[in-house]
Parts: sequence; C-alpha cells; structure tokens
Amino acid sequence: MTGVLLTQYQGTFIGPVAWVLGKLMDGVFILLNAIGIPNTGLAIIIFTFVIYMCLMPLTIKQQKFSKLQVKMAPELKVIQDKYKGRKDQDAMVAQQEEMKAVYGKYGVSQTGSCVQLIIQMPILFALYRVIDSIPAYVTSVKDVFVELANKLIVTSGSADFMQTLSGASRYSKQFSNASFTAGTVNDYTTNTYIDVLNKASSADWQSLSSKFPELSSLVDSTHAHVVSLNNFLGLNIGDSPSYLLHNAMSAKSVLLIIAAISVPVLAALTQWINVKLMPQQAPSSNDPNDQAAQMANTMKSMNTIMPLMSAFFCFTLPAGMGFYWIAGSVVRSIQQVFINKHIDRMDLDAEIAKNQEKYQKKLEKMQERTPNINQYAKYNTRNLSAMANTNVADSFSDETKNKMTEQEKTEALSKANSYYESGKARKTSLLSKANMVRDFDEKNK
Repeated sequence: MTGVLLTQYQGTFIGPVAWVLGKLMDGVFILLNAIGIPNTGLAIIIFTFVIYMCLMPLTIKQQKFSKLQVKMAPELKVIQDKYKGRKDQDAMVAQQEEMKAVYGKYGVSQTGSCVQLIIQMPILFALYRVIDSIPAYVTSVKDVFVELANKLIVTSGSADFMQTLSGASRYSKQFSNASFTAGTVNDYTTNTYIDVLNKASSADWQSLSSKFPELSSLVDSTHAHVVSLNNFLGLNIGDSPSYLLHNAMSAKSVLLIIAAISVPVLAALTQWINVKLMPQQAPSSNDPNDQAAQMANTMKSMNTIMPLMSAFFCFTLPAGMGFYWIAGSVVRSIQQVFINKHIDRMDLDAEIAKNQEKYQKKLEKMQERTPNINQYAKYNTRNLSAMANTNVADSFSDETKNKMTEQEKTEALSKANSYYESGKARKTSLLSKANMVRDFDEKNK
C-alpha cells in the first residue's frame, strides 16, 4: 500500500496533517461533482475558506494577545530602560522577574501566541502540499490521468521523455527507484507519471502528443479533461502567469495579458491589505539598542517585502498557487475586519481582569502542588549549615578534627560566617548558599 500513497507528502509531522486535509479536499470535489461543476480553482477557494474558518478561534486568540501586547509595551519599555546596559546576572534576573510580573498583571503568558502559531504552521504547510499535489489526494482528479499514465509506461522511450518535461526535476529520486526502472505498470510508476503530468504545462502536453503520435488522441483528450478541471476565470491554473503572459503576447490577446498579470498583482495587493488590517506596533524609539524598536522595525520591513515576494512567486508558480494565495489573503482580510471590530468593542479592562483571575488561579494551583517553601528553608538551613560546618572542619587534619571541642567548632563556624558577611565569599560557594537560606528562614519566622 505504500506505493498507492507515494505521491502524497510523507513528512513525519506535516504528512499526517496533509492526509487529513486531503480527505477534506476530496470531499469538496465530491460535492462539486454532485452539483455538476467539478473545478480545481473553485475547489481551492472553498477548501481555503473552510480551513481558515476552522482556524478563526486561534486567530482571534492571537489577535487578542497582540492587542494586549500593544497595551503592555510602555510598561515593558520602562523595565527595559531601567536595566539598560546592565549585563550582570542579578540585573538580568531582576529584569526578567519584573517583566514576568507585568505579563502576570495582564494575565497572559510570556510565550504569547506561540501555541497558536505552533498549531497553525503545520496546517498551513500541509495546505500548500495538498494544493500543490491535488491528484495525490483527490481520487476523481487522479482518475483522469491513470489511463494515459499506464499507456505511457509500456511505451518505449516514454520514461526518458517524461524526465525532460518542465515539472520532472522535483521527482528525480523517483525515476531512479527500482519500481520505476522496471518499466512495468505498478502503483509506484503510475503515480510518478501522474506527478509529472500534473505539473506539465500546455507546451509539455503538445510535446507529448508530438513525441508519441500513436497516443496523441488519448493525450489530447486527457489534456482537454485536465484543462476543463483547471480552467478558472479563463485561465488554466496549471500554467504559470509568466507562461500565460508569454502566450498571450504572442497571440496579441489583451484580455489574456491582463488576466495573466492580474494573478501576481492581486496576490501582492491582497497580501498588503491583509497586513495593513492587522494590529501594528509602532517603534517605541529610534534607539538601535532598543529590542522592542528593532522588532517593530523588522516587522515593518517584512510587511513591505512579503507582498513583493507574493507577486514574484505567484508570477513564476502555477496560477493555481496564485489563486490559493489570493483566496487565503481575502479570507484572512475579511476575518481581520470582523476580528478588529470584535476586539474594538471588547472591554479591554474587563478582559485583563478576567485574564488576571485565570492567571491567579493557575498560580494558586501551582503553589498547592509545591511544598511550603519555609519547610524547605528550615530543612535546607539545617542541612546546609551542617555541610558548611563540615566544610570548615575539613580544612583541618583528621587528627586536629578529632581533638576539636564543640566550642572550637563553633568559633570556626563564626569565623566563616564573618567572612561571608564581609562580602568576600563567592556567591556560588556552599557557605554563601547556606547563609542565604538561613537569612531567608530568619526573615520568614
């Protein structure tokens, strides 16, 4: 059965997520087939919409944290300024404790929305994998290729020719597999042929028909079926906008030129709108050493670069990826409008109070599970003092230790304590630790 699933992404973490999303995409195609409009572009849009709606609760939590983070920023900035330039351990620990107290005040974790991002990232990566290899996950689309793939497998010269097609390079490892080189019809070889045919451009299909004239009728009918599935708003989403633009310019078709350019332009524009709708944190200062300012400036730069990158990728990748990019940005933008309205109407003070209550209960539960610190202090004072006493006595010979009276041992310990109180003792020494615990114990009597 491994061969049947070969064209599906097999990553340890992303693979299972992609399998689940693939089942969802297959369900979308079954629904579209049932109502008589099977179309890859429409399926991608519906699929993307469903996924982002499922992710909406996580998105709202993430945006709430961003809103609270903006409100916390001035207080965090004061703490950072307070310890600016201090790199000693005591200062760093004190700064961390004060910042932790601020996060506790607002009832949020310092890790912020990391959990939401950790959950979302595998889903988004898997989403790309499914859309990139639809025949691997959607049975009705794969069936369109099967007959042609099996005929090509037993046709002389087809294996070498398939490796010359535009999308073949990414499957180079599969071409060297023993199941493929056997030249027989099997799941592995069939799936490899389908992988390549799925990435073939219109030019590749024409070359295939010319190379194997005995199969030209089947090649043309398969290509026509694939085009009917991939035709969305007058564009073949299996071709890249760059390829479509080249053909449109050769044919001097103004409408096709506009359509081809529209995909990367809309991808960049919708991405830019989506970024603008998200909560933005302005730089708190122009100080190059201010970490918050550096983070804000970095995000500002990324927000400018990302739309441009979207345009570039959507110009060179198949148009289907561009439609996915556009659909995702549009859905996120619509979500963001509603989320912004929801957060703007939200009583932030009440939300903070609610978060503080939750945070306090969490702390109380943690304290219930932790033994009383005073008990530890008393226990450690006795033990560490005894260890320190032993440490002082160890400086004498065995014979001297045996002759030492209790009074002499007490005097030796007193001298050690005086040395600690003078500030000359290392903070990491056993004696310092013993006395620190003793001081804590005395303070909390």
